[in-house]
Amino acid sequence: MKNLVIILVLSLSMVSCNTNKKHKEVTQATHLGYNSFGDVISDTDYLSSQEALDSYKLLKSTDTINLKFSSSILDVCSKKGCWMTLPSGANDENIMVRFKDYGFFVPLDASGKEVIVEGKAFVNKVSVADLKHYAEDAGKSMEEIAEITEPKIEFAFEANGVLIKK
Repeated sequence: MKNLVIILVLSLSMVSCNTNKKHKEVTQATHLGYNSFGDVISDTDYLSSQEALDSYKLLKSTDTINLKFSSSILDVCSKKGCWMTLPSGANDENIMVRFKDYGFFVPLDASGKEVIVEGKAFVNKVSVADLKHYAEDAGKSMEEIAEITEPKIEFAFEANGVLIKK
């Protein structure tokens, strides 16, 4: 009887170990070809950047919607990687992406890479002080920063997860 209990306990522990190993393999396979930042997200079921833009066009200033879309990275904060901009395709308007709870950053050299982001999309009014701060972070000249004199309405995005193509 004692041997039966030991065999049963060992069998259960082996089954649980195999399940965990299988789960890790699935997670790694899903992100093959991507570097993952923030929450784990999949590389499936996302909108194109044009479809995301169409969603933004329907937003009012108080609306927030959940979105997952692909794009390419235009610019990244040169100091920490704490924000990035993605092209929206509309009149030089870009999507400003920040990261949920300032909880993760992206590599400083990520500009130009393909990306999938998942999170909340909204329209935001950005103050002159914040615009100047972002311009400074992006390495803009003092002359370019001085030209910022009015607040701007922007497409904003708070990402909870990011996949950047390797």
